[in-house]
Amino acid sequence: MTLVSPSLLAADFLHLESEMQMINRSEADWLHLDVMDGMFVPNISFGFPVLEAVASVCKKPLDVHYMIEKPERYIAQTAKLGAMMMNVHQEATVHLHRTVQEIHQAGMKAGVTLNPSTPVSTLEDIIGDVDMVLLMSVNPGFGGQKFIENTIAKVKRLRKLIDESGSKALIEVDGGVQGETAPRLVQAGVDVLVSGSYVFKAKDPEAVIHSLRAL
Repeated sequence: MTLVSPSLLAADFLHLESEMQMINRSEADWLHLDVMDGMFVPNISFGFPVLEAVASVCKKPLDVHYMIEKPERYIAQTAKLGAMMMNVHQEATVHLHRTVQEIHQAGMKAGVTLNPSTPVSTLEDIIGDVDMVLLMSVNPGFGGQKFIENTIAKVKRLRKLIDESGSKALIEVDGGVQGETAPRLVQAGVDVLVSGSYVFKAKDPEAVIHSLRAL
């Protein structure tokens, strides 16, 4: 079974409560929350007022993905939300090992995210300490982008690194995940699929989530 983490970024923000009710009814495993600061990525998404509102009604574990500079500044606030997973970009924090330790100490699982151009080899010295690696299959900052084909080979390299190191880290992929790319990603070794537009813009989002989990 593949885990599915629908991305709130693609939801209808005018009807956020009904979108959350759909997520709660669905077979979604987690809810993926993309926080952007307009500095690390060229877009601004939402901050703690929205995160707190969502956390108050969402019954699924929160998979918080920080596309921001110095994400370690918000570990305590993220833990206070009740987040299950805090994802930080390898490119955005200077002392990654310390940040991973502090996320764990705050009671959350620690995820590390790699941009499309960042090689998997940069994780060799920390792969045993993280709970998940998120590979971006588009350049972060905007939803609805075209899937970067090299991601398939990158997933395979990451799977090899995890298996050979004895790490228990999950592999998550975010960007361009839809009916054509999802099966290929799962076949390559992905554990968690993040999907935004493909889920939230569908006529029957719950059926789409069901189909992704069945891969």
